[in-house]
Amino acid sequence: MKAVILDAASLGPDVDLASIRDQVDTLDVHQTSTTAESRERLAGAQVAIVNKVVLDAATLEALPELKLICVLATGTNNIDMAAAERLGIPVRNVTAYGTASVAQHTLMMILALANRLPLYQRDVAAGRWNQSPFFCLMDHGTLQLEGKHLVIVGQGELGSRVAAMAEAFGMRVSFAARPGNEAGDSRPGIAELAPEANVISLHCPLTEATRHLIDADLLATLKPDALLVNCARGGIIDEVAALEALREDRLGGLGVDVLPVEPPRDGHPLLDALAEPLNLVVTPHSAWITPEARQRIVALTADNLSDWKAQRSGT
Repeated sequence: MKAVILDAASLGPDVDLASIRDQVDTLDVHQTSTTAESRERLAGAQVAIVNKVVLDAATLEALPELKLICVLATGTNNIDMAAAERLGIPVRNVTAYGTASVAQHTLMMILALANRLPLYQRDVAAGRWNQSPFFCLMDHGTLQLEGKHLVIVGQGELGSRVAAMAEAFGMRVSFAARPGNEAGDSRPGIAELAPEANVISLHCPLTEATRHLIDADLLATLKPDALLVNCARGGIIDEVAALEALREDRLGGLGVDVLPVEPPRDGHPLLDALAEPLNLVVTPHSAWITPEARQRIVALTADNLSDWKAQRSGT
């Protein structure tokens, strides 16, 4: 059995692919690939292993020997799922590989914003501490997390892990109802919880129900020192509206690890705003990238290969 990894570079250079190699006879590894290149590189392969390369219907139809697609991520939006189903090609993804990594990153953002780290770091770099009339700077009021209210959207494994970590800081945690299903959910909706939240953290998928879930109207109901963190998907926040609220002191802090288009080759207002004296943190979709999380993706993909082979052989 031949397998081809189309974009191994997306896992980083320090990941060991041995567990995947053990599941196949031949493994071709390409660091990056375009959709056009994929058709040639997958010719004669039974298994395609891909992270973000788009495999559209035309590509899949041109690969009659392809029997399985393994996605090195949770999202499968880069695969034409309807075409794969029509052609009888199962698609196996991986989940819950980065829970500890993303939860850690989320808490990092909450702590940095609560302590106004972006503002104080800027002040120190500008020499303002050197010029202080006494031993410290205290121009930016910080937020003690103990006793404060964290509202989480998304009560899956990741949201639950963030909740447990926040509770260790003495925070009170509420989970919002699933967006779009508020009427059938016993939990209060985000609109009801937002006015009492000190921190909002997003851990839900991007759907029609969650697109711009945090919009200008909801932002207007927040406490002016509330913190907003998005380590889920770009577009769940109306980033432009959130930036405006931050500039106008209607939002206490904003942290995002995701943007609507990644990488942001044409720029983004949040990136431009990093030059301003704002309590703003932007990271490059790096919440998931601890070595342990990336190696876990490989292990789970190897498990997917093993399970698929067992099903084919009837064992």
